[in-house]
Amino acid sequence: MDQHEDPRESAPFSSFAPPPGEARTDRPNAARMYDYYLGGSTNFAADREAAEAGSAAMPHAREYARANRAFLGRAVGYLSARGIDQFLDLGSGIPTVGNVHEVAQSLDPTARVAYVDHEPVAVAHAQRLLAEHSDVTITLADVRDPQAVLTAPGVAGLLDFGRPVGVLAVAVLPFVPEQRAAREMIAAYREACVAGSHLVLSHISAISATERQVADAEEVMARTPTPVRWRPPHEITELMEGYELVEPGLVPLPSWRPQNTAAHEEIEVSNAYGAVGRLTR
Repeated sequence: MDQHEDPRESAPFSSFAPPPGEARTDRPNAARMYDYYLGGSTNFAADREAAEAGSAAMPHAREYARANRAFLGRAVGYLSARGIDQFLDLGSGIPTVGNVHEVAQSLDPTARVAYVDHEPVAVAHAQRLLAEHSDVTITLADVRDPQAVLTAPGVAGLLDFGRPVGVLAVAVLPFVPEQRAAREMIAAYREACVAGSHLVLSHISAISATERQVADAEEVMARTPTPVRWRPPHEITELMEGYELVEPGLVPLPSWRPQNTAAHEEIEVSNAYGAVGRLTR
């Protein structure tokens, strides 16, 4: 078993596949490719084939996925230590080891987590895993439609937006290629939150990757239903508009409040930046 695979998720995948017609399992999907990179079992042959093509184009794709997962855990721990006890996870993907609710509820058993994803397989799998979890929901919705997300029963019925919320946009904004649309999307979630809320954001970006590798990686994803756009740091910073960045600001993922000093090689191969912002208005 891969060291990053959660043994609770090793059951046959067919046991939690959605009913026929709800998902295209013959076409690769970003959430299932991400699960494959993390060593999970919730993926199909088409996903594995595309993920391997992605690794060929970008040799450090697995390191990118794992850097995101580690950053997510540290950021949730940071917010929990500052009294944030409710989280909205946008584009949560397929549950795997180090989930938001695992981290948050290990620190505060009363923490609430609303997961949102538009991929039926991810949602069906999450429903199965979360069936006995209190204060945790999964909603099938497109995060690019904030109104639909914010009014969904699994979100509006669980989270109290009159109190601070941790909004998590980890590895999701590359799937909103147009800069204006991405900024407007984040702004809509920001406007729904009160002062003291936080935004956790990570985004793929060339650190050690060459222009050719970036182009090849984008081409691989262009063959899936979810094309992506890599962004330079200044465009990622624009997405945090309205938030006051906490130290150390926008940095390569392994450099954001690491438990141990991040190695230079680890930083280089992550090819992603992350930041946490606090809403002060």
